[in-house]
Amino acid sequence: MFEKMPHIKEEVYLDFLGRTIDIHWNYHAYLMVGIWLVLVPLCVTIIRYGKPRPTEFGLRRQVHVRHIEWWWFSVHKYGLSAAVFLSLCGAAVAMVVSGGFSGSVHAILGTLTVVLGVIQIVAGMLRGTHGGKYYSKADPDDPATWQGDHYSRTTRRRIFEAYHKTAGYFTLFCAVGAIGSGLMQYPMPILARIVFILPFVFLAFWIAMEFLERRYDGYRAVHGYGMEHPYNKEREFL
Repeated sequence: MFEKMPHIKEEVYLDFLGRTIDIHWNYHAYLMVGIWLVLVPLCVTIIRYGKPRPTEFGLRRQVHVRHIEWWWFSVHKYGLSAAVFLSLCGAAVAMVVSGGFSGSVHAILGTLTVVLGVIQIVAGMLRGTHGGKYYSKADPDDPATWQGDHYSRTTRRRIFEAYHKTAGYFTLFCAVGAIGSGLMQYPMPILARIVFILPFVFLAFWIAMEFLERRYDGYRAVHGYGMEHPYNKEREFL
Protein backbone atom coordinates (compact mmCIF):
# COMPACT_ATOMS: atom_id res chain seq x y z
CA MET A 1 0.00 0.00 0.00
CA PHE A 2 1.14 3.51 -0.79
CA GLU A 3 1.62 5.95 2.06
CA LYS A 4 1.26 9.69 1.97
CA MET A 5 4.53 11.39 1.02
CA PRO A 6 6.11 13.20 3.99
CA HIS A 7 6.67 16.42 2.02
CA ILE A 8 2.94 16.96 1.44
CA LYS A 9 1.74 19.83 3.60
CA GLU A 10 -1.32 19.44 5.78
CA GLU A 11 -1.62 23.10 6.66
CA VAL A 12 -0.39 26.43 5.33
CA TYR A 13 -0.16 30.01 6.54
CA LEU A 14 -1.69 32.47 4.07
CA ASP A 15 -0.58 36.07 4.42
CA PHE A 16 -3.66 37.51 2.73
CA LEU A 17 -5.86 35.72 5.28
CA GLY A 18 -3.53 36.28 8.19
CA ARG A 19 -3.99 32.77 9.53
CA THR A 20 -3.12 29.12 9.11
CA ILE A 21 -5.61 26.86 7.36
CA ASP A 22 -5.85 23.09 6.95
CA ILE A 23 -5.19 21.72 3.46
CA HIS A 24 -7.78 19.24 2.23
CA TRP A 25 -6.02 17.50 -0.64
CA ASN A 26 -8.92 15.10 -0.97
CA TYR A 27 -11.05 17.98 -2.33
CA HIS A 28 -8.41 18.65 -4.97
CA ALA A 29 -8.40 14.96 -5.90
CA TYR A 30 -12.20 14.76 -6.13
CA LEU A 31 -12.30 17.87 -8.31
CA MET A 32 -9.63 16.74 -10.76
CA VAL A 33 -10.96 13.20 -11.06
CA GLY A 34 -14.45 14.57 -11.61
CA ILE A 35 -13.16 16.89 -14.33
CA TRP A 36 -10.78 14.63 -16.22
CA LEU A 37 -12.29 11.18 -15.77
CA VAL A 38 -15.98 12.14 -15.83
CA LEU A 39 -16.72 15.55 -17.37
CA VAL A 40 -14.12 15.55 -20.14
CA PRO A 41 -14.72 11.96 -21.35
CA LEU A 42 -18.46 12.66 -21.19
CA CYS A 43 -18.08 15.74 -23.41
CA VAL A 44 -15.95 13.74 -25.86
CA THR A 45 -18.47 10.89 -25.86
CA ILE A 46 -21.38 13.24 -26.53
CA ILE A 47 -19.82 14.88 -29.58
CA ARG A 48 -18.72 11.48 -30.88
CA TYR A 49 -22.08 9.75 -30.54
CA GLY A 50 -24.56 12.60 -30.09
CA LYS A 51 -24.49 13.93 -33.65
CA PRO A 52 -27.78 13.44 -35.52
CA ARG A 53 -28.20 11.03 -38.39
CA PRO A 54 -27.20 12.76 -41.67
CA THR A 55 -30.07 14.12 -43.75
CA GLU A 56 -30.30 15.72 -47.19
CA PHE A 57 -30.03 19.28 -45.91
CA GLY A 58 -28.10 18.81 -42.67
CA LEU A 59 -28.53 21.29 -39.82
CA ARG A 60 -29.82 24.53 -41.27
CA ARG A 61 -30.18 26.79 -38.24
CA GLN A 62 -27.26 28.79 -36.88
CA VAL A 63 -24.85 27.07 -34.51
CA HIS A 64 -26.10 28.32 -31.16
CA VAL A 65 -26.73 26.97 -27.68
CA ARG A 66 -30.41 27.91 -27.92
CA HIS A 67 -30.96 25.63 -30.93
CA ILE A 68 -31.62 22.12 -29.65
CA GLU A 69 -30.28 20.36 -32.76
CA TRP A 70 -26.82 21.63 -31.79
CA TRP A 71 -27.02 20.30 -28.21
CA TRP A 72 -24.16 17.83 -28.78
CA PHE A 73 -21.84 20.61 -29.94
CA SER A 74 -22.92 23.00 -27.17
CA VAL A 75 -22.32 20.40 -24.45
CA HIS A 76 -18.90 19.61 -25.89
CA LYS A 77 -17.88 23.24 -26.24
CA TYR A 78 -19.16 24.66 -22.97
CA GLY A 79 -18.55 21.49 -20.97
CA LEU A 80 -14.88 21.42 -21.93
CA SER A 81 -14.58 25.16 -21.34
CA ALA A 82 -15.93 24.64 -17.83
CA ALA A 83 -13.55 21.71 -17.33
CA VAL A 84 -10.52 23.81 -18.25
CA PHE A 85 -11.66 26.71 -16.08
CA LEU A 86 -12.19 24.44 -13.05
CA SER A 87 -8.82 22.79 -13.70
CA LEU A 88 -7.10 26.16 -13.70
CA CYS A 89 -8.76 26.98 -10.38
CA GLY A 90 -7.80 23.61 -8.90
CA ALA A 91 -4.20 23.91 -10.10
CA ALA A 92 -3.88 27.50 -8.87
CA VAL A 93 -5.14 26.63 -5.39
CA ALA A 94 -2.80 23.62 -5.23
CA MET A 95 0.22 25.75 -6.15
CA VAL A 96 -0.70 28.44 -3.60
CA VAL A 97 -1.12 26.07 -0.67
CA SER A 98 1.93 23.97 -1.62
CA GLY A 99 4.16 27.02 -1.94
CA GLY A 100 4.74 26.88 -5.70
CA PHE A 101 5.64 24.30 -8.31
CA SER A 102 7.01 21.20 -6.62
CA GLY A 103 8.59 19.61 -9.70
CA SER A 104 7.18 16.18 -8.88
CA VAL A 105 5.89 13.83 -11.58
CA HIS A 106 2.36 14.69 -10.49
CA ALA A 107 3.03 18.42 -10.72
CA ILE A 108 4.61 18.09 -14.16
CA LEU A 109 1.82 15.94 -15.62
CA GLY A 110 -0.86 18.03 -13.94
CA THR A 111 0.56 21.28 -15.28
CA LEU A 112 0.96 19.77 -18.74
CA THR A 113 -2.66 18.62 -18.68
CA VAL A 114 -3.98 22.06 -17.73
CA VAL A 115 -1.77 23.85 -20.28
CA LEU A 116 -2.88 21.49 -23.06
CA GLY A 117 -6.47 22.07 -21.97
CA VAL A 118 -6.05 25.83 -22.30
CA ILE A 119 -4.51 25.38 -25.75
CA GLN A 120 -7.54 23.33 -26.76
CA ILE A 121 -9.84 26.22 -25.87
CA VAL A 122 -7.67 28.68 -27.80
CA ALA A 123 -7.56 26.30 -30.78
CA GLY A 124 -11.35 26.05 -30.71
CA MET A 125 -11.62 29.82 -30.91
CA LEU A 126 -9.40 29.78 -34.02
CA ARG A 127 -11.19 26.96 -35.84
CA GLY A 128 -12.65 29.31 -38.45
CA THR A 129 -16.08 29.90 -39.96
CA HIS A 130 -18.88 27.39 -40.51
CA GLY A 131 -20.44 27.86 -43.96
CA GLY A 132 -22.66 25.44 -45.83
CA LYS A 133 -24.98 25.30 -48.85
CA TYR A 134 -28.10 25.02 -46.69
CA TYR A 135 -26.86 26.91 -43.64
CA SER A 136 -28.98 29.72 -42.23
CA LYS A 137 -26.77 32.44 -43.69
CA ALA A 138 -26.49 30.91 -47.17
CA ASP A 139 -28.47 31.08 -50.41
CA PRO A 140 -28.62 27.58 -51.97
CA ASP A 141 -28.57 29.18 -55.42
CA ASP A 142 -25.49 31.33 -54.76
CA PRO A 143 -22.26 29.33 -54.21
CA ALA A 144 -20.48 32.47 -53.03
CA THR A 145 -22.59 32.35 -49.84
CA TRP A 146 -21.70 28.75 -49.04
CA GLN A 147 -18.08 29.38 -48.17
CA GLY A 148 -16.77 28.62 -44.68
CA ASP A 149 -13.71 26.93 -43.19
CA HIS A 150 -15.70 23.90 -42.10
CA TYR A 151 -17.79 23.51 -45.24
CA SER A 152 -14.94 24.20 -47.67
CA ARG A 153 -12.42 22.17 -45.65
CA THR A 154 -9.79 24.90 -45.74
CA THR A 155 -6.23 24.31 -44.58
CA ARG A 156 -7.07 26.25 -41.44
CA ARG A 157 -9.89 23.86 -40.59
CA ARG A 158 -7.86 20.76 -41.41
CA ILE A 159 -5.04 21.91 -39.15
CA PHE A 160 -7.54 22.56 -36.36
CA GLU A 161 -9.14 19.12 -36.61
CA ALA A 162 -5.80 17.36 -36.89
CA TYR A 163 -4.59 19.06 -33.73
CA HIS A 164 -7.82 19.25 -31.72
CA LYS A 165 -8.77 15.60 -31.92
CA THR A 166 -5.28 14.14 -31.59
CA ALA A 167 -4.08 16.50 -28.84
CA GLY A 168 -7.36 15.99 -27.01
CA TYR A 169 -6.66 12.29 -26.54
CA PHE A 170 -3.07 13.05 -25.57
CA THR A 171 -4.33 15.52 -22.95
CA LEU A 172 -6.50 12.80 -21.45
CA PHE A 173 -3.47 10.51 -21.39
CA CYS A 174 -1.54 13.13 -19.40
CA ALA A 175 -4.53 13.61 -17.09
CA VAL A 176 -4.64 9.89 -16.28
CA GLY A 177 -0.93 10.01 -15.48
CA ALA A 178 -1.44 13.05 -13.25
CA ILE A 179 -4.27 11.37 -11.38
CA GLY A 180 -2.37 8.13 -10.95
CA SER A 181 0.78 9.85 -9.70
CA GLY A 182 -1.32 12.05 -7.41
CA LEU A 183 -2.97 9.04 -5.79
CA MET A 184 0.46 7.51 -5.27
CA GLN A 185 1.52 10.63 -3.35
CA TYR A 186 -1.74 10.97 -1.44
CA PRO A 187 -3.49 7.57 -1.29
CA MET A 188 -7.30 7.51 -1.35
CA PRO A 189 -8.28 3.83 -1.72
CA ILE A 190 -11.96 4.37 -2.47
CA LEU A 191 -11.24 7.05 -5.07
CA ALA A 192 -8.54 4.82 -6.58
CA ARG A 193 -11.14 2.08 -7.09
CA ILE A 194 -13.46 4.55 -8.78
CA VAL A 195 -10.62 5.72 -11.01
CA PHE A 196 -9.98 2.10 -11.99
CA ILE A 197 -13.65 1.37 -12.75
CA LEU A 198 -14.59 4.55 -14.66
CA PRO A 199 -12.66 3.77 -17.88
CA PHE A 200 -14.41 0.41 -18.13
CA VAL A 201 -17.80 2.10 -17.78
CA PHE A 202 -17.00 4.38 -20.69
CA LEU A 203 -15.50 1.47 -22.65
CA ALA A 204 -18.72 -0.53 -22.32
CA PHE A 205 -20.78 2.45 -23.48
CA TRP A 206 -18.48 3.15 -26.45
CA ILE A 207 -18.67 -0.49 -27.56
CA ALA A 208 -22.48 -0.37 -27.34
CA MET A 209 -22.62 2.84 -29.41
CA GLU A 210 -20.27 1.38 -32.03
CA PHE A 211 -22.42 -1.76 -32.22
CA LEU A 212 -25.50 0.41 -32.73
CA GLU A 213 -23.56 2.41 -35.36
CA ARG A 214 -24.28 5.73 -33.69
CA ARG A 215 -21.00 7.36 -34.68
CA TYR A 216 -22.19 9.49 -37.58
CA ASP A 217 -19.86 11.47 -39.78
CA GLY A 218 -19.72 15.05 -38.51
CA TYR A 219 -19.47 16.74 -41.91
CA ARG A 220 -22.44 14.84 -43.34
CA ALA A 221 -24.50 15.31 -40.18
CA VAL A 222 -23.99 19.07 -40.30
CA HIS A 223 -24.02 19.84 -44.04
CA GLY A 224 -25.99 16.96 -45.54
CA TYR A 225 -25.12 13.73 -47.32
CA GLY A 226 -25.32 15.06 -50.90
CA MET A 227 -22.30 14.59 -53.14
CA GLU A 228 -22.37 18.26 -54.15
CA HIS A 229 -20.69 19.17 -50.87
CA PRO A 230 -16.86 19.48 -51.17
CA TYR A 231 -15.78 17.04 -48.47
CA ASN A 232 -18.40 14.45 -49.46
CA LYS A 233 -17.15 14.65 -53.03
CA GLU A 234 -13.57 14.34 -51.84
CA ARG A 235 -14.45 11.09 -50.05
CA GLU A 236 -16.67 9.75 -52.83
CA PHE A 237 -14.96 6.38 -52.91
CA LEU A 238 -14.30 6.03 -49.18
